[in-house]
Amino acid sequence: MKIHEYQAKELFKKYAIPIPEGNVAFGVEEAQAAAEKLGAYPVVVKAQIHAGGRGKGGGVKLAQSKADVATVAGQILGMNLVTHQTGPEGRLVKKVLVEQGLNIQKELYLSIIPDRATAKVVIIASEAGGMDIETVAANTPEKIIKVYINPLVGIQAYHCREVAYGLHLAAEVIKPFTALLSRLYALFMAYDCSLVEINPLVITAEQNVIALDAKVNFDDNALFRHKDILAYRDLDEENPLEIDASRFNLNYIALDGNVGNMVNGAGLAMATMDIIKQAGASPANFLDVGGGANAEMVENGFRIILSDKNVKGILINIFGGILRCDVLAEGVVQAARKTGINVPVVVRMEGTNVEEGRRILRESGLNLITAVDLKDAAQKVATIVRG
Repeated sequence: MKIHEYQAKELFKKYAIPIPEGNVAFGVEEAQAAAEKLGAYPVVVKAQIHAGGRGKGGGVKLAQSKADVATVAGQILGMNLVTHQTGPEGRLVKKVLVEQGLNIQKELYLSIIPDRATAKVVIIASEAGGMDIETVAANTPEKIIKVYINPLVGIQAYHCREVAYGLHLAAEVIKPFTALLSRLYALFMAYDCSLVEINPLVITAEQNVIALDAKVNFDDNALFRHKDILAYRDLDEENPLEIDASRFNLNYIALDGNVGNMVNGAGLAMATMDIIKQAGASPANFLDVGGGANAEMVENGFRIILSDKNVKGILINIFGGILRCDVLAEGVVQAARKTGINVPVVVRMEGTNVEEGRRILRESGLNLITAVDLKDAAQKVATIVRG
């Protein structure tokens, strides 16, 4: 789950991580009031959407006066902000964060993420902070510092010193930086985060270390432990189909292709999407109905897939284990009769009760296309969507 910058900074404040003074605003007059409350200009007006690269897209602007705030906030609020993370469709800006301007001397990059390969938590930092950190990682990876932490032991003083020295920090800012890093790690662990990022982390002319930006993502599977974080969820920033799927415990992610997928198991779903691409088509979604799916879940999965107007064909790829093939087949038939499937459906099933499942589909009277294996299924659905 993602949250907005101003919400992430509320968490930072809770952990005594230095942030600029600021307030969120939902209208031009509120933005002006927030600026006046800060008591000094310039101020920065920042679009609040769940995407990075806002500055390049025109979503972060400086204002030198109250009149400037009205102009800038008026330009940002209501705009369709397009960044490299939003896709070409962009995101509608409904709120802005108004913050005090800082006298910035240096910009750094700092983040904490879990590393599955080592089963550790990794701190990633760079002296080349700012909007182009992705370019830095691609072109000059030697400028990226990585420090690995055993989560059973936790962050130690030497971890903080290693990052600080790697960033070539001046002696007077090492102590406040290490304090900030320790608190950031504590927040990361306490809230089951999948990402905590500050880009940029700035050192001011007064030698203060301040989180100018804040990005925090959470592990959805751990949200039951954090009811307070659930209150931060902004449904306006999420795909409506993904919201719908979550109500039925379906793991659905919308993509930009034309082949709808229904698969049981995340690994099998990834392999299915890969082979669709190899066959010359493109997946319209990731949909894992899970091992414990029932006919109702399958029906809702179909309904959600069909809600995507880009879908020209559907591929069902099921390996019957916990989810038996006959249960899946019953769900497909039930869904077809209730939702009125109007696109071709290719079915590939193997595993428990596969013959019974095939019989149910065969005797249903529905126009379903069977496949002998996954390669055959992908080729058939790709041929269909290509017309």
